[in-house]
Amino acid sequence: MDLNNILPHDKPMILIDDILEIDMKNQFVKTSVTIHEDKIFFDKEINGISPLAGIEFMAQTIGCYAFYKAGETVPKIGFLLGTRLYENSLEKFENGKTYTVTAKEIYGDNELVSFECLIYNENKEVAKATVNAFQPQNAGEYIK
Repeated sequence: MDLNNILPHDKPMILIDDILEIDMKNQFVKTSVTIHEDKIFFDKEINGISPLAGIEFMAQTIGCYAFYKAGETVPKIGFLLGTRLYENSLEKFENGKTYTVTAKEIYGDNELVSFECLIYNENKEVAKATVNAFQPQNAGEYIK
């Protein structure tokens, strides 16, 4: 899938690499990201990416879900409102490793949505958070 058509970002800000699974009935999406030196937040000193980037991996995974929830139309801008209890067991996202990111909608109305997000490496949970997002009906009013 061409993430340029799904996420409202330009390269190099698209951080995830692929959508692995989308299940609208169960309100679930799974993506992947492989860490390499070409990624925008790659830090050569640590040979990886800061674990704080995991929040953006989660947000972009949510963006993929939002695209399909909206009926696969033009990507819409959404806003990360905050996260609760971002926990991770990583010192870094390691160069050469592939991480799987999942997001499950746990609450939603027309514009406000909460997701339970997890990041895995080799089927081991390495990060988790509840992520709250806002996708206004008319995003153009919020961008000036």
